[in-house]
Amino acid sequence: MAKITAYHYHDTLEKIGVAAASGLITAIALNFFLTPAKVFQSGATGIAQLLSLFLQGQGIAHTDLTGWFNLLLNIPLAILGWKTLGKSFTAFSFLNSVLISALAIILPVHALSGNPLMNAIFGGVLTGAGVGIALRYGFSTGGMDILSMYLSKHTRRTVGVLMFVINFGIIMVAGFGIGWESALYTIISIYCMTRVVDTIHTSNQIVTAMIVTTDPDGVIAAITEKMVRGITALASRGGFLGKPNTTLMIVITRYELYDLTQATLGVDKGAFIDILNTVDVAGEFLTSDQQTIKRALGLKPSFNKEQHNAGQLPHE
Repeated sequence: MAKITAYHYHDTLEKIGVAAASGLITAIALNFFLTPAKVFQSGATGIAQLLSLFLQGQGIAHTDLTGWFNLLLNIPLAILGWKTLGKSFTAFSFLNSVLISALAIILPVHALSGNPLMNAIFGGVLTGAGVGIALRYGFSTGGMDILSMYLSKHTRRTVGVLMFVINFGIIMVAGFGIGWESALYTIISIYCMTRVVDTIHTSNQIVTAMIVTTDPDGVIAAITEKMVRGITALASRGGFLGKPNTTLMIVITRYELYDLTQATLGVDKGAFIDILNTVDVAGEFLTSDQQTIKRALGLKPSFNKEQHNAGQLPHE
């Protein structure tokens, strides 16, 4: 099986395939494990489950409406993300959420186990797998991820803190409205989900990429076409063959990892990329909005791909 960070030319088709796989895995977790056991997912899907269960309890609905509510909740969030977080990220995130909703509507709600603890664990593991592969390809499962990222920019609170607040609210509503056993199983499920996401994808919002390449100019040009990030170039050489190369250091967000990998391997397929967890940064670290503004103002690195292809390399 090829590594999911490997370079492919059909980038859009690949992302659509990943969104489909992520949607199927998440929908299976929802309909076969979580919903039958009254265990709730995090974010918008968890809210959709609560709304559906409430209508069923009131006799208004006779079937599970989680998929429909999830779709309705994601439409305004997708509009918000499209305007504030970037079109590519939002488009694939919304596509993923639509696929989750559609598959949740199509697939039957059927318990594979009568043990609520097993349902919570396996539902959380599968949900984490669906979320993890989406994040690794540079988008999310939509929903409250988009809202949390938006609020993070305007409240100076971290995405993790805001997601915790939202999930805490879901757990409290489940506890008071459904029963504390459901709330406790939901905590177990969300914990399992986060552990799997951490295994598949880095859990930190900010990471450092160390890129060892023999074509630093081309790699820098490709990266700066994708994002406005500072890149430090360090002269280095291989320890085994002793051949000279260059090590590029760049600090990015986890959502930019896929674009960075594609840009690098698209120029130098032999490049070595090492991703390091970053605890904190000091100095200028641009948000996506700030990058957009700088590009609009023409404030970007002087090095560009056209200069590289023409052999007109700028000197620092």
